[in-house]
Amino acid sequence: MSITTGTLRNWLRHAAALIHEQRDYLTRLDAAIGDGDHGVNLDRGFTAIVESLAQHHGGDAGTILKTAAMRLIATVGGASGPLYGTAFRRAGKLNEGCQSLDEHQVLAMLQAFLDGVSTLGKAHPGDKTMVDALAPAVEAYAQALSEQQSLAEALQRAAAAAHQGAAATIPLLARRGRASYLGERAIGHQDPGATSAALLIQALAEVV
Repeated sequence: MSITTGTLRNWLRHAAALIHEQRDYLTRLDAAIGDGDHGVNLDRGFTAIVESLAQHHGGDAGTILKTAAMRLIATVGGASGPLYGTAFRRAGKLNEGCQSLDEHQVLAMLQAFLDGVSTLGKAHPGDKTMVDALAPAVEAYAQALSEQQSLAEALQRAAAAAHQGAAATIPLLARRGRASYLGERAIGHQDPGATSAALLIQALAEVV
């Protein structure tokens, strides 16, 4: 089983739909420990991605992912635009010229996402950021592959791990991002970036 360019396009469309559906929830999470605009910003960014997909047909996996990166960087404010833009751009560069991705290439793509976010944000697991969803997702996916699970099953396990990781940010003290300015007041709130990251992994699992 592999992920085709058509699947990537469907992933981005489904991610846009999920983010739109959860826009107000993401914004409420961000209002508690951030600038209160995470959901609105991401909704705008992924709407721009969907519009770009409608205007430009075809393209290899790298082109699709890099186009998503450019739209996010251009339209999403705050830190999430550059962070997600970097993640998609790294994944795009990794898959230049590819028309489909096998299960190991998908692992490399997810790792590129994690590396992009962690490098730009200088974040590590436990810092109460997107990394707290992405890192367990990559680990769960890799573990599933080592157990000879299918691509679909591996992504389902990655999505579950990502959501668990997002929920696990609730008791954490934020060490990076806007929430870090709040000190102990950020404890008790789920990180909005980790939550949106989990939604992206969920969208991929559901499409596959």
